[in-house]
Amino acid sequence: MSATVIVADDDAAIRTVVRQALTRAGYQVRLTETAAGLIKLIEDGRGDVVVTDVILPDGNGLDTIPKLLALRPGLRVIVMSAQNTLSTAVRATEQGAFDYLPKPFDLDELTRSVAVALEGRVQADTGEFGGDDSPLIGRSPAMQEVYRLIARVVPNDLTVMILGESGTGKELVARAIHEMGPRASKPFIALNMAAIPRELIESELFGHERGAFTGAATRASGKFEQAQGGTLFLDEIGDMPLEAQTRLLRVLQTGEFTAVGGTRTQRADVRIVTATNQDLLALTEAGRFREDLYYRLNVVPLSLPPLRARTEDVPALARHFLEAAAAEGLPRKILDTHAIDALRAHSWPGNVRELENLMRRLAVLERGDTITGSAVVSGLGAGLRMPGAPATGVVSVAGTDASTAGVDLGEAAATHIRRYFESFGSTLPPDGVYDRLLAEVEKPLVSACLEATGGNQLKAAKLLGMNRNTLRKKLTDLGLDPLTSRRN
Repeated sequence: MSATVIVADDDAAIRTVVRQALTRAGYQVRLTETAAGLIKLIEDGRGDVVVTDVILPDGNGLDTIPKLLALRPGLRVIVMSAQNTLSTAVRATEQGAFDYLPKPFDLDELTRSVAVALEGRVQADTGEFGGDDSPLIGRSPAMQEVYRLIARVVPNDLTVMILGESGTGKELVARAIHEMGPRASKPFIALNMAAIPRELIESELFGHERGAFTGAATRASGKFEQAQGGTLFLDEIGDMPLEAQTRLLRVLQTGEFTAVGGTRTQRADVRIVTATNQDLLALTEAGRFREDLYYRLNVVPLSLPPLRARTEDVPALARHFLEAAAAEGLPRKILDTHAIDALRAHSWPGNVRELENLMRRLAVLERGDTITGSAVVSGLGAGLRMPGAPATGVVSVAGTDASTAGVDLGEAAATHIRRYFESFGSTLPPDGVYDRLLAEVEKPLVSACLEATGGNQLKAAKLLGMNRNTLRKKLTDLGLDPLTSRRN
């Protein structure tokens, strides 16, 4: 006999569509539109799997789950909800849901979830959670996948590796994992590997005893000791030196560490969460990252989408940043429809961090209460201008004032663009000219800055007006080898 799926939703159209999909998949389907009707069906011994909405006319579907599990332990409950937030996903898991599907969802995905639930291949995640609010914002499908994965890893101590471009919010995700998990009452300690001198990383991680090295006048605790019982977030893990990687691997293997210059072994009771915007497998092939450490850290990979892949979240994020700016004492501003259109049209190479900086800048600089589309375009242009560059487009490179050499970047660019259009005669160039011209300019610009700075990536990044990690990503995207470009 085929399995029976109970579907609880107050929307008749959704009940019909879900019933048709599950019937085609070979299941029997029982429908109800209330929490009371759902409980009655389970009391009567009906159903093998439950699919329920969160908002029901007579109650909350999430609050109903413990009652269903009390009536029938081991019952698999799949939650579907239009309240597409991280808190909803985590609370569904907390209440004992087997899976969480944000609306609108793919019917094939629902069918697969029902099949897995019936086969019993995956255990439902349960546990105690702390915190009701989440710093993560976004209802896009890309962010819903992030929420679902966070909800699954929150209740356990599995090591998580957060992957994503610079500015996507990797530390926010790490904090959410900590604050919603069982270690929430203990410390969350973050350490950026790229910001620590190589010779000090081991001391930062494990602490040091007095006299361990020149300048060590007193004993100092390291991040592992400071994070005891909590979470240690290691950002930019790809920048960790090999010698420190060896010691970190040993800690992960044994669960113990010793301070630099010390002999006393300490227990490492911490959850490890790491983050990187680099291709660690490529680094292992280049001999710059230990392969055994990579597999120790990459237990649960969690990929954060770039902002350009979830532009539907941009308005909500922008409003959030304006509200945060106002809470800090900056002028309160709102966005008009043209401003929202301009924000959605931008490609956001700096991701969420770029959007936050833009909103703060506009909150200060715009005189009126409303931010317009032209203000957004102007603000984005100001954010892209090189440091020290006048509005005319004249810029200094490698200490030489380009204006004294008679070089005007604005005019040079205009000349190049005119020649490009003239090459097509009386016809127009193919669509996509904006991205095509930007791509044509970006690679020689980055190469020129590297050449002007003698291959020093830190100086080149400063000259370009971006951080070093963003430059590294661009070197990879543009096919410029960062290893061969580094001359000093």
